[in-house]
Amino acid sequence: MKAKFIFFLFPVFVFGQFLENPKLKSLAQSGKDVKVGLVLSGGGAKGLAHIGAIKVIEEAGVKIDYIAGTSMGAVIGGLYAAGYTSKQLDSIFRTTNFESLIQDDLPRDAKSFYEKRESERYVLKLPFDNFKLSLPSGLSKGQNVYNLYAQLLAHINIEDFSKLPIPFFCIATNVETGSQIILDHGNLANSISASGAIPTLFSPVYIDGMMLTDGGVINNYPIDELRSKDVDIIIGVDVQDNLRDKEELVSGFDILTQVNNFRTIKAMNEKSKQTDVYIRPDIDDFNVLSFDEGEQIIENGKEAAKDVIEELKKISSLQNRKTQRKPVKLIDSLQIKKIRIKGNTDYPRNYIRGKLKINLNEKIPYNLLNEGLNNLAATGNFNKINYNIVYEDGEQVLNLEVFESEQNTLLKFGVHYDQLYKTSFLTNLTQKSLFLTNDVASLDLILGDNVRYRFDYYIDKGRYWSIGVTSRYNRFEDNVNFEFIQQNIGNLDPSELNQVQLQNEDFTNRIYAETFLSQDFKFGLGAEYKFLKASTETFINNPDENEFETVIERDKLASVYGYLRVDTMDDKFFPSSGYYFSGDLNIYFPVFSDYSEFAIAKGEIAYAKNLLPNFSAFISSELGFRTGNENLAGLNFFLGGFGNQTINNFSHFLGYDFFALTANSYIKGKLQLDYNFYNKTHLLLSANYANVEDDLLSTGNWLSTPEFSGYSIGLGSKTILGPIDLKYAYSPETKESIWYISIGYWF
Repeated sequence: MKAKFIFFLFPVFVFGQFLENPKLKSLAQSGKDVKVGLVLSGGGAKGLAHIGAIKVIEEAGVKIDYIAGTSMGAVIGGLYAAGYTSKQLDSIFRTTNFESLIQDDLPRDAKSFYEKRESERYVLKLPFDNFKLSLPSGLSKGQNVYNLYAQLLAHINIEDFSKLPIPFFCIATNVETGSQIILDHGNLANSISASGAIPTLFSPVYIDGMMLTDGGVINNYPIDELRSKDVDIIIGVDVQDNLRDKEELVSGFDILTQVNNFRTIKAMNEKSKQTDVYIRPDIDDFNVLSFDEGEQIIENGKEAAKDVIEELKKISSLQNRKTQRKPVKLIDSLQIKKIRIKGNTDYPRNYIRGKLKINLNEKIPYNLLNEGLNNLAATGNFNKINYNIVYEDGEQVLNLEVFESEQNTLLKFGVHYDQLYKTSFLTNLTQKSLFLTNDVASLDLILGDNVRYRFDYYIDKGRYWSIGVTSRYNRFEDNVNFEFIQQNIGNLDPSELNQVQLQNEDFTNRIYAETFLSQDFKFGLGAEYKFLKASTETFINNPDENEFETVIERDKLASVYGYLRVDTMDDKFFPSSGYYFSGDLNIYFPVFSDYSEFAIAKGEIAYAKNLLPNFSAFISSELGFRTGNENLAGLNFFLGGFGNQTINNFSHFLGYDFFALTANSYIKGKLQLDYNFYNKTHLLLSANYANVEDDLLSTGNWLSTPEFSGYSIGLGSKTILGPIDLKYAYSPETKESIWYISIGYWF
């Protein structure tokens, strides 16, 4: 009897559940298998709240039948439509370094030696084609972002998005016409990249000849388009900004965002009313770049969805299809049968294949493909590189589409301060394809306390012998001990003089050829002409001559040379892993001056390793010596100082001032401990030791206890200007302390 009574009341109970929602009531009465659409708005980092909301939607048992998204809503929605679970999405976005993605940071090992030098020298790069200075179309090309999406979606071999595990489309904006573009077919990774290409932050994305940008510009909540997809109920998650007060609009980016949001915020007033289950996470304290607060944003999305969980459960009760989503199995290896390349006109197939370094019909880890793409991107010759993996006859084919850069002329800028060169401002003019497709000409002009220049012309032959020409003028002034002057110009009576302002000038011209055994290994041969001059203001009274300077040394030198470089360090200034080797040999001949033949050899080896999270060690050793009996002080080895770009035979040595230690040979060792305690800020503990002595190798003292030592503690940080270093150093031998400061990239 009791069972019959419960059975009798059950329809009444179910019917009562939907009294407060007429639409749900009507659907319940119809007995229809309810189809649910999910619309996800754009909002940059705030869109991470979609992940939390989807978690709760899954927990409520709701099955999504169609997804529409814009911008970050397209990214989250596209990955979810492709099969990822909410738990997987959470894991992906919690472990992603968005700063590196947005800035298009490329691993240092993806760059050639030339590209490493370029990336570690200039702060700002601007297009200068036809002598017109312009701004780039976005702070980021979006290459890293695309690579991430492409790898996550490598398991999808579907061009019709309605055939995905959950049918999907997203919205982009045509930059030329201002019209809305619905992306529902093609390359899914490219489509969600286009939808999320936030103006000024990311460069536009090209699809079918259209220049596309963030869909949020025109339609940030595509509910009307979703309603046409035969869905009965629409659940919406809205992470758009509200209009902010003038007190909150503190930057140009804030104002631009506010202006861009006028239309979409106004439209949301009506669209929110049309949403059957409207979820509005608390995102007021975040902005489009708050990726570092992603964990809290995801949690806020979860909490907002919990507020409507009863409605979600009611919707679930009207669905007859219950499916369990299985986690996507990531593709971790590839075996590519064929590579198709399109879009290349200036750069031949062999050049692109050479940078990719992928062997066909050979099983490779997926990250090897990413490394090849990084190699291509690091050249700077391509605005974008798109790819997808398709299956033909069960075998993998790599379709590669490259967008060659039309910017051949660039202006580059840098700033630096150290205690030797003082304040320096760098302007560079770079011209690619000056005479040949694969050449580059570069001129550095450095103004400030010491005027300098450097010119480079380089013909890149890839794996073959490349050819280069370099011309450099370098000068600096510094106080040196009078003993240094005296030993080079004879016995003088300096009275009470103990220091002299020394001016050093270097004019060097080189022609060379080099070849690469790998991205990190190069070998070269060349010829060099060098003019060296060291002088001071006149302090010798000579009534017969009216000179304003005393020339300490003036040399014209000619040599042939060879060098070997191996560099796998992950960072030049604060390395935490990798190794480095440098070897140089110059043989000098009496072409321009009357001196006998002699040679100079020098080498350095270094190793860095992570010992603990955020804690690493760096160890290095240097050796240099000169053969022959020539007394050329200008080509001695000079140790001391820190923070400047070194030339010739100069080397840093903590605890001593510039030029404090000099001889025709030296050996040096260094140990540094690096604790990256906050973001990009490092605590550095260093110790260095050296023997500096004439004919050090023949005397055998290079194996003796170090005669010179220095210790330092310092702070280092990566900034928009480049690395900043502040060090306090002390030497037990001199019992004196010294401060070093270096600001910006070294040049």
